[in-house]
Amino acid sequence: MYRYDAIDRSVIQDRSAEFRDQVERRLSGALTEEHFKPLRLMNGLYLQLHAYMLRVAIPYGALSSDQLRGLARIGRIYDKGYGHFTTRQNLQFNWIRLEQTPDILDALAEVDLHAIQTSGNCIRNTTSDPYAGATAEEVDDPRVWCEAIRQWSTLHPEFSYLPRKFKIAVTAAPQDRTAAKVHDIGLVLRRDRDGQLGFEVMVGGGMGRTPYLGTTIREHLPVQSLLSYLSAILRVYNRHGRRDNIFKARVKILVAALGAGEFARQVEAEWTTMDRVAVDLPDVELARIRGAFSYVRFVDASPVSSSLEAARRADPTLGRFVRNNVKPHKIAGHAIVNISLKTPGEVPGDCSSDQMDAIANLADQYGYGEIRVTHEQNLVLPHVKLDDLAAVHAGLKAAGLACPNVGLASDIIACPGLDYCSLANTRAIPVAQSIAQRFSMPDVAESVGELKIKISGCINACGHHHVGHIGILGVDKKGEEFFQLTLGGSGAEDASLGDVLGPAVAYDQVTPAVDALVQAYLRERRGAERFLDTYRRVGLTPFKAAVYAEAH
Repeated sequence: MYRYDAIDRSVIQDRSAEFRDQVERRLSGALTEEHFKPLRLMNGLYLQLHAYMLRVAIPYGALSSDQLRGLARIGRIYDKGYGHFTTRQNLQFNWIRLEQTPDILDALAEVDLHAIQTSGNCIRNTTSDPYAGATAEEVDDPRVWCEAIRQWSTLHPEFSYLPRKFKIAVTAAPQDRTAAKVHDIGLVLRRDRDGQLGFEVMVGGGMGRTPYLGTTIREHLPVQSLLSYLSAILRVYNRHGRRDNIFKARVKILVAALGAGEFARQVEAEWTTMDRVAVDLPDVELARIRGAFSYVRFVDASPVSSSLEAARRADPTLGRFVRNNVKPHKIAGHAIVNISLKTPGEVPGDCSSDQMDAIANLADQYGYGEIRVTHEQNLVLPHVKLDDLAAVHAGLKAAGLACPNVGLASDIIACPGLDYCSLANTRAIPVAQSIAQRFSMPDVAESVGELKIKISGCINACGHHHVGHIGILGVDKKGEEFFQLTLGGSGAEDASLGDVLGPAVAYDQVTPAVDALVQAYLRERRGAERFLDTYRRVGLTPFKAAVYAEAH
């Protein structure tokens, strides 16, 4: 975990005090909503359908047990006893009263958390691999570089009022758990032939109304040049980005309009002429940031746990949990434990305050005090001894969090939709709940295998439907809820945008349509093919026939 210093704490405390004054002026009428809106958005405060929503930044998805308890406490005191984890590794409180917001920011600051730049036309929370520091795949710890970006970008005077919001992802592993190719900037850490560490730089990815995959504009950027190169990209964007049309303001539109080659040329020209020494991290500063992380001191553990194997034989539900939710760790005798927030029937991504406390306690007892948030709206205990897996499973089961469905059909990403969001066309939560119930039987879900279903209540694509193996987009048809289906998307290292299946289906036909798609897959698949592999091999036709056969 990164440990905040006096400067970090003074920044968030000063911002909290500043916002308290702004809220008091809004409540007194000295500030109109028009003047207050940009101020609250820069502090992560939205006005939704029923109440204010506060979005809390969880930088690169890393939480300590004390921070998770702090979030649980805020949910219990100021919300309705829960929080909602998002696809940007943040947490949202959906039932906030404006007059209490300054107290919430103070409570966040007490545990080194904040809501700065979780909204507004600025550089948002940088996302990263939830397995960082735990997986043997990575070539370096991406959190170090995320932290450098956080410190550089927070309240940056040149990049605080961009043409539109700006999102960066950093990963250091071949398996992409960040959806890097659908970010404004995706950074992949690699070593070149000489063993030198550098970034592949991708620009112009994004979803929403006009989805694009990012284009590589630099195959290998030396790591010491990261901040100056990011500055060059943002300067080109600031210079040419549309400010007259919100629908054409994202950097993906600029990259498409200029062409990736021309955009890259302008970035290189800007980078070449700028004072890079004044921007880039000196070695001593990089060492300071790396040294501010308190790295886990792993205890010796046997690479094979006889107690775990005995417990698995005695409890088939533990065996299923280990099979689906537990991943290999870089340290012998340890494992990465994924905690599903997608129990069928529950709201995807929601976690109660009591559950947060339970996870924090398990992290302290068995997980070195660390928790991670995934962009798929789940949580992770990144460091658990194999000998402790049975106890962790029992603790999660007691908290209602032992669902063994990570990566399966009921592990659905869904935005809040029309139940909360003023932008949504349709509900997303009940659609996700219905589909999850259809695949709630563990044997059924495992027989289908990996299946990424993602649901958005509107074209803004907060549910990442464009990159779902099955994507579901809510559309309004003369006041009625319909849903457009897409197939073949992926947000992983094999990124792709989904293809539209055909005409939108009515609300009550979504679950039957998804079931028909799955049945078509089971008929068509060869061997151990995933749904995505089968779709890429056979194409749209058999799936389209399966869904629309009755209509014709």
